[in-house]
Amino acid sequence: MTSPSPAAPTRWLPALLHSAGMARAFTLAAFAAVLSTNAIQWLAGTVTYVAVVVGLCLIGLGMLIARRQEIRFLHLVPISLLAFVGWCAISAFWSDSPSNTVIGTISQLGIAFLAIVVGHVRDTLQTARALGDVMRWLLSISLGLEIVIGILLPTPLHLFGIDGNIAELGPIEGIFGSRNMLGFVAVLALVTFFIEWRSASVSPRLAGFSVALAGILAVLSRSPTVFVLAAAVGLATAALTLVRQVRPHNRPVVQWVLGVAVVIGVVTAYLLRHQIIRAAGSEFSIRANLWRTLAPYVRTYPVQGFGWFGPWPGDQYPFDTINYLLDRNYTTSLNGYADLLLQVGWVGLFLFVGLAGVAVVRSWLVASQRGSIVYAWVPLVLVTILTNSVFESVALFGAGWMILVVCAVRAGQTRSWRERLSASTPDEPLPHRA
Repeated sequence: MTSPSPAAPTRWLPALLHSAGMARAFTLAAFAAVLSTNAIQWLAGTVTYVAVVVGLCLIGLGMLIARRQEIRFLHLVPISLLAFVGWCAISAFWSDSPSNTVIGTISQLGIAFLAIVVGHVRDTLQTARALGDVMRWLLSISLGLEIVIGILLPTPLHLFGIDGNIAELGPIEGIFGSRNMLGFVAVLALVTFFIEWRSASVSPRLAGFSVALAGILAVLSRSPTVFVLAAAVGLATAALTLVRQVRPHNRPVVQWVLGVAVVIGVVTAYLLRHQIIRAAGSEFSIRANLWRTLAPYVRTYPVQGFGWFGPWPGDQYPFDTINYLLDRNYTTSLNGYADLLLQVGWVGLFLFVGLAGVAVVRSWLVASQRGSIVYAWVPLVLVTILTNSVFESVALFGAGWMILVVCAVRAGQTRSWRERLSASTPDEPLPHRA
């Protein structure tokens, strides 16, 4: 008769919190809640959404406590994430509205905590599968509601912000609140569904349905960012495929060439930004007008910014002034990097780029060296989020922020000084993952 493993609690509550079933249920619930922010707030209000997130955070804390013997503190949170969130938090000291900054930081921390828990209780394939399941349901519900509201009902109802334009082939919003958010989720879903298909983790029939569903909604969203995202992900996929097929001793050279090409491309795009915006049409011209209006305010406090708020508070300077000048009601800069400059300055932008850049490099190197296609999920998702951040600010809060932190946590568990530190203590038991 063998004694029970110390990593497997025997009392019912710790055992439940430690179980693989609870880990899967928590991951599904966390992704579903954050991706359904607009729908939950439309149906039941912001208080209900906050209550859901707080409840999930409490459950997640219980799960980490139940798994405390297998989780090392040094592996819990990437230092780059701590630095960025810490800078956002201390911006309350120079913010004109410290209470709003504290609220924005708490919201940021709550979503990040959910992502940290997911990153520690699920591996990469399990995380991608959970996100794929959630996106399949939410995109299916979105398409179903668009058909009912836009085609079957004689008089369209304005549910979840759906305008009912599917009969005119879009633009449609689904349950996500805007066509750009739907387009972002659809492209993110395409990446996830592709990984599911290539890893044979779902049946070919389900994979085909999922890809078709996401592709149809991406096209019907008529989001101008969809084509840019698709091009960026396509190029990243081609580059990663090339690197994976190169002989191991030639990979460093290829990686450096690709890195230099990316830097040259980014610099060239920045230098030609005005020509690109003019060629892109009116949608991007509106964004360019907003960014030009932001520029003087960014120069007011270039190092530290006005303080972290997240989505713009409508009655707070300088956001109210910017909206007044443009006669609009913007809630973001429609550019994550511009929002960082405005709210937390060049220091905040540098820390965010460090967080995202380190995650991309680590995950890219892992994906290029390991045989399983599953490891490609993290770098391709990060490319999607960071490219979308040029046109939207979703990487800074909500679903984009959560998925970014999940990827950063997954990347931080490989190819870091933590691995070398762990390797120097071989007598410690290996962590067990349910």
